[in-house]
Amino acid sequence: MLSAILKKEDCAKCRFCCSFRRQSLWETPIFTAENITVIKNDKDKNSECLIQNDGTDFARYDLSGSYISDDSDEEVKCPYLGDKGCVLDDEQKPWDCKIWPLRVMKMKDGSLVIALTPTCPEINKLDLETVKTFVKDNLSPDLFEYAKGHSCLIKDYREGFPVIDKAE
Repeated sequence: MLSAILKKEDCAKCRFCCSFRRQSLWETPIFTAENITVIKNDKDKNSECLIQNDGTDFARYDLSGSYISDDSDEEVKCPYLGDKGCVLDDEQKPWDCKIWPLRVMKMKDGSLVIALTPTCPEINKLDLETVKTFVKDNLSPDLFEYAKGHSCLIKDYREGFPVIDKAE
C-alpha cells in the first residue's frame, strides 16, 4: 500500500515487521476468516500455526513456544517468512501485513485513527508530513472502511504511535 513512498526492496531487506519480541506479540497479524479459508485450502501452506479462539472468526499465530531463551529482546520470525520474503500470496496475507507500518487504532474516546508504527526503520527515513499527506490523499477512506467492517483488526491506541489521520 505504501509502495509509492517506500521501496519494496528496502522493506524486503529489512524484514523488521516479520519478527516479534515477546513484548510485541500484540503486533502479530490477525488473519480474517477469508485469509484462514484460503490458507487452509492451499496444501503448500501450513495452517497449523494459526490459533483461532472459540467463537471468533479470526486467528493469530502462536509464537510463545518458539522462543529459545528468556531474553526479552529475542526475536522470532513469522512462520510465513521464507528465505525470499513472505510465502503468502495477496489473498492469504493478513491486512496487518498489507498496511504495515500503518495501524488502525481506537482511541480511548472510541474514535478511530490511522497511526504509524514508530519502530519501522524504513518509514522513519521519510518526512512525517510526506507520509501523512500520502495516507490522507490515497489510503484513509479505504483503511477506515475496511477496519469498520472487520473490527477484530482494530487495535487499541498505544502511546508513541504518531497519528496520521482521524476518521470523520
